[in-house]
Amino acid sequence: MSTRPPTPSRRALLRAMAALPASALVLGELPGLLGTAAAAAPPSGSATRYTIVPFLDSDDGTVNVYESDDATDFRLVRSSAYTPPANRIRDASVFKHTDGSYYLTYTTHTWQDVSTTIGFARSSDRVNWTFLYDYTVSIANLSRAWAPEWFVDGDGSVHVIVSCSTADNEWIFTPYVMKATNSALTAWSSPTALSGIGANHIDTYIVRIGTTYHAFTKNETAKYIEYGTASSLTGPYTISKTGDWAGWGSYREGPSVVRLDNGAWRIFFDGYGDGAYYYSDSRDTFATWTAPKALPVISGTARHFTVVKETVPGGVTLPTSVSRSFRSANYTTRYWQEQSSLLNLPVVTGSSTTAAKQAASFTVVPGLADSGAFSFRDASGNYLRHYDFRGRFDADDGTSTFAEDATFVARTGSATGSVRFESYNYPGHYLRHYDYQLRLDVTDGTDLFRQDSSFVPVSAWA
Repeated sequence: MSTRPPTPSRRALLRAMAALPASALVLGELPGLLGTAAAAAPPSGSATRYTIVPFLDSDDGTVNVYESDDATDFRLVRSSAYTPPANRIRDASVFKHTDGSYYLTYTTHTWQDVSTTIGFARSSDRVNWTFLYDYTVSIANLSRAWAPEWFVDGDGSVHVIVSCSTADNEWIFTPYVMKATNSALTAWSSPTALSGIGANHIDTYIVRIGTTYHAFTKNETAKYIEYGTASSLTGPYTISKTGDWAGWGSYREGPSVVRLDNGAWRIFFDGYGDGAYYYSDSRDTFATWTAPKALPVISGTARHFTVVKETVPGGVTLPTSVSRSFRSANYTTRYWQEQSSLLNLPVVTGSSTTAAKQAASFTVVPGLADSGAFSFRDASGNYLRHYDFRGRFDADDGTSTFAEDATFVARTGSATGSVRFESYNYPGHYLRHYDYQLRLDVTDGTDLFRQDSSFVPVSAWA
């Protein structure tokens, strides 16, 4: 059995969440767009979209725009999408406001420069950006204002958390928060230091869950991302996790946290010490984390970003309670077929035996762990699930582990009409054929992987 992180019962979790008042679970990033209390796969006819706007390792004078449907495989939407008048943009943080527009805030200077301003830009489509203004942070004797991060609180108020240093010690940063005092985001309250985090912390990123504020912040001395909590946005925070507490390593910065479709939390961070960009997941509200993995394609290119998550029109429509066969998108005579309880990809034709056709036909049902996702049942009533990263069919044993192993989120495939099936409990892992076997592999971001993991639902052979 493949090793898996601690996983609460999905059904029990949903029941518990349903019993809570609406105000009890708040995502302090982008209410209404970063998911709901009971995060779930996107409904039929819609898709999840994650957007990032990073500056480049090779150029801090511009940003690219990338998007992803799984928070793992990011694809370029537009290169050099925005260059501010000052020709410098670093640490860009993005969110979508209630006015429907997207906003950036960013560092306006290189790390060597004295920089008392942070920049702002706006876009109606995430792709075409317009400069708004540079804002001078009103802190006495200010030397540097770096890495501003958006935060939207439960009451809808918009804030920017910015790391600042003063001239008497220009390399010792303290996190401050400013609150927007108008809906146009052009006027701000005086900065307030976040109590409890303390000096020499930078890149502070906060999410709110219920009444608790969770801060991820880089200790600039130790070079680790630390973790603390508070009952108020301004603190006092108690830093409870220090050193290499999560197994991410040192020389890490720029944390950004987002909730995935399966309810897990994902942190992204810049591994500037080794030139990579990483992600890691937690399914127990930040207590434990998976081993960090480098983001495919953009690792080594992108630097310090935050994430906008939205549900958008499009995606996959796959009727349930209907029998279907699944044809490989790039090997068009080969189909899913159950062989000795394993899922393989043999050739199936009109002259195949009745038994072979029946073994290549499956009933699509709502996902056992999430009704917005999908499960697949064979003629005997067994379900397709991953076991030791292999596709196989077993009887439902009623456990939450089985339900999640047998649930797959539908993502748009590489060819017209094709679908990719992402593991519900191993985000970024897809059913893909390799040596004509169906396995569960993590995406490497290549076109070949996307083709090997794309399948076209067609009328059932039997």
